[in-house]
Amino acid sequence: TICLGKSTYARCGIIVNVTPFEPEWEGYVTLEFSNTTPLPARIYAGEGCAQVLFFESDKDDVCEVSYKDRGVKYQGQVGVTLVFAAAV
Repeated sequence: TICLGKSTYARCGIIVNVTPFEPEWEGYVTLEFSNTTPLPARIYAGEGCAQVLFFESDKDDVCEVSYKDRGVKYQGQVGVTLVFAAAV
């Protein structure tokens, strides 16, 4: 499963981060947007700013260690998860 931005927004300078969803990941999806222009921008609810593509794999294509098994930080997230970059 992968999340992609829509071209209408990309042509206006609004970029959606391409985000893969790992097998067995659970939680609320956080969409990430970047405004690549110097102008303010608005994204309205219900306008279809991104699309999620679902893929089906063969039963033989099983991950040895799933996202859930690794116990990573975004597993089971609720609400917005903020990550702060370290000062350079």
